[in-house]
Amino acid sequence: MSDEGSTGGEPAVLVGGPADGMRIRVVGRPAVLQVTFPCEVEAVARAVRVEALYVYRRDARQPLEGEEQAYGFDGASP
Repeated sequence: MSDEGSTGGEPAVLVGGPADGMRIRVVGRPAVLQVTFPCEVEAVARAVRVEALYVYRRDARQPLEGEEQAYGFDGASP
């Protein structure tokens, strides 16, 4: 049974990579999540910002009742 809709999504956990162990809520079980981290820049030119992008893919297996949906780090994605 999913609690989606009752509290604004269902629980999920990110596995591996830079956001390992981060718990989030997702709506509609997206296949892919993007996680970004800001990068430091030496000089700010206009409104430019740089962010590192990391991709997490949903584990296709359904979680057991009471478990969070897992998203695994995809180190091969650009």
